[in-house]
Amino acid sequence: MAAVSGAEGRGRVYRYGKTRAEAADKLTKALKLVQDGLPIPGERQTVGQWLETWLEESAKPAIRPATYASYSCLVRMHLIPELGHVPLAKLTPQQIQSLLNRKLASGLAPRRVAMIRGVLRTALNQALRWGLVARNVATLVSPPRASHFEVRPLDPAQSRAFLDAVRGDRLEALYTVALAIGLRQGEALGLRWEDVELDAGLLHVRHALQRIDGKLQLVEPKSARSRRTIVLPDVVRDALHAHRVRQTEQRLAVGAEWEEAGFVFTTELGRPLNDSNVTHMFQRHLKRAGLPRQRFHDLRHACASLLLAQGVSPRVVMEVLGHSQITLTLDTYSHVMPGLQADAAARMHALLAPSN
Repeated sequence: MAAVSGAEGRGRVYRYGKTRAEAADKLTKALKLVQDGLPIPGERQTVGQWLETWLEESAKPAIRPATYASYSCLVRMHLIPELGHVPLAKLTPQQIQSLLNRKLASGLAPRRVAMIRGVLRTALNQALRWGLVARNVATLVSPPRASHFEVRPLDPAQSRAFLDAVRGDRLEALYTVALAIGLRQGEALGLRWEDVELDAGLLHVRHALQRIDGKLQLVEPKSARSRRTIVLPDVVRDALHAHRVRQTEQRLAVGAEWEEAGFVFTTELGRPLNDSNVTHMFQRHLKRAGLPRQRFHDLRHACASLLLAQGVSPRVVMEVLGHSQITLTLDTYSHVMPGLQADAAARMHALLAPSN
């Protein structure tokens, strides 16, 4: 047995080994942590105990509520039942690999299994920074290979057909906003009239609407770049102007039943819209127009594809969509790039080819 006093008077911490040399080795590592001003982890702290601590003390204050809910679900449904009993300091890459293999064998989607590994890796990174583990063993395990989701957004003709199909609908402006400037569904549903400058032709993305603990709430945008100002195409300005007139008429028609909260897109009584209801209405419009089934999020993909196909710089598309990195824009819409490269090659030939 070896004993060492923790940093800043945290009391004595004991290390045990089967031999004197093993105990001495553990003592050396503990003393190094004290010298570096780091906490000495208890040998009996389990992976489950650490994940619970990390979720509440580190993750929850730093991430969006929806992200926290997702992390918490993965931790409590998959990580703790499988690895919770393992001592944190003794977790091995083999144990993590076996967990991932079991999840894949059970039929869990590769992307979901990769998310389990990602959450564990993030939690162990924090443990590493705090000196609770000597290395992050999750980084030594490769994520499962996930099948790439092929984006098949509406093309220009289909996009015009869709807007024709929703013309006159009370949510025509919502679909126009999603298609023409690529707002995420939560960003569009979280828009308030104070975020829209129709005269100046500007729209400010400041919040997103999310369901948290069963209630619709405004939250911060997905990332720092998601908070952005977008110059509105005239088609969007016209749609929003008509929508404001229609909403005013509806508010007067229902009178005291209207619940004013300042949202641009609302129910017939002024309440914020439920995302699943919007998706169902969107699907019905697609079916009536004879268009292929799409997710609401695919309107955002259509926006990016249409912009890139017109030769708009990927950097500008990145700013419009609020992507955090330009590589995300290029990787997501790589299917549009071959056509753009062919156009670029033709233009270069026209510029440099001999005149005779």
